[in-house]
Amino acid sequence: MSLQSHTRSMGVLNLKEGETKFQLARYAPSEDLAGFVKHFWLVSWDLSGQPPYVQDVVPNPCVNLIFESGKTAVYGVAKSKQSQTIQGKGRVFGVKFKPGGFYPFVKWPVSRLTGSPVGIAGIFGAEGGRLEHSILSQDDPGTMVELADAFLRRHLPAPDETVVLINRMIDLISDEDELTKVEQLVDRFGMNKRKLQRLFNQYVGVSPKWVIKLYRIQNAAEAIDGGRQIGFAKLSAELGYYDQSHFIRDFKSIVGKTPDEYMKLH
Repeated sequence: MSLQSHTRSMGVLNLKEGETKFQLARYAPSEDLAGFVKHFWLVSWDLSGQPPYVQDVVPNPCVNLIFESGKTAVYGVAKSKQSQTIQGKGRVFGVKFKPGGFYPFVKWPVSRLTGSPVGIAGIFGAEGGRLEHSILSQDDPGTMVELADAFLRRHLPAPDETVVLINRMIDLISDEDELTKVEQLVDRFGMNKRKLQRLFNQYVGVSPKWVIKLYRIQNAAEAIDGGRQIGFAKLSAELGYYDQSHFIRDFKSIVGKTPDEYMKLH
């Protein structure tokens, strides 16, 4: 498995500081899984003799299968900033699925996982429990990746064109700052709005409106990170908000701080 380099924080806030406390590695999946899995990841740390560290992570529209001793579970989309405390010495291994990429493995609406993780045995049965033990007993990251990759290939679903379509949609939302409304997505893809909402609920676990909000708020955070001198009223209008207070409320729900509080960190 190849180690993937990364140039963006991928949702990890203040990654530069975080990387002095932990190591984050990402590994590409096998070709068979590439249509469903974004990457495997491993976070490891050794804070022996140091105080605990709290890392903030902003949401993303992906399902994760996370391996932790006694807590291995499948996590759907988190709709607000999450804070993880690391202390002592440890590591966490995970599988990050592409948006919509977990649905073909289970064939039930991924919205069931939104804010409600399910233990691995609750989805994959006793075989999932054995996988947890096998992975967490390994020292070598490459072996962990191989075990997880082989397990998912044994459960490999048929190719699903809807996953491809959803990723095209989310790539468009991510890349085009001016896309601020669901109606724009409907027009671009020629799809009935109700069908679009149903597909996102089924495959992604959240609404297309929420995904658009997520990426526009991330655009705002990136503008602040880049030191862009612009008033919040103008910035919120650029991102499609008619009401600055609504923008501030959404920003805080995603980032965990108001735009003003976030700016003061920079």
